[in-house]
Amino acid sequence: MERITWDQFFMAQSHLLALRSTCSRLAVGATIVRENRIIAAGYNGSISGDEHCIEKGCYVVDNHCIRTIHAEVNALLQCAKYGTPTKDADLYVTHFPCLSCSKSIIQSGIKNVYYASDYKNNPYALELFEKANVNVVHVPFDGAKIDFLK
Repeated sequence: MERITWDQFFMAQSHLLALRSTCSRLAVGATIVRENRIIAAGYNGSISGDEHCIEKGCYVVDNHCIRTIHAEVNALLQCAKYGTPTKDADLYVTHFPCLSCSKSIIQSGIKNVYYASDYKNNPYALELFEKANVNVVHVPFDGAKIDFLK
């Protein structure tokens, strides 16, 4: 059996996290990594203790569900909550980050963003990543190597 790369490993972790998502529109997972060690993880869903989209439906305003917190922000907030620095860390995410998440990623000091799937890629987000010297890498994910993610 062929050993998977670190990028494949962390991307698989993000896809596994997406299976915990409570958003019925799009399941997203994110993993923050420093020196090949996971420091935080998140998936999109409601704030702790609130109703979930899978229970009550999406709360859509201007074509966006406002009930959920995005996976990337959930992972960043986990770092903030527990005092874990994100400066120079890497972020692995199942889908290209939205503009708002992109801004949060930049402000948190993340140095590399690895994403598996294109999703409404915002040109301004790409411009901001470039200005901030954040490396953005498309890492296609092959779930076939992991049976339960097929």
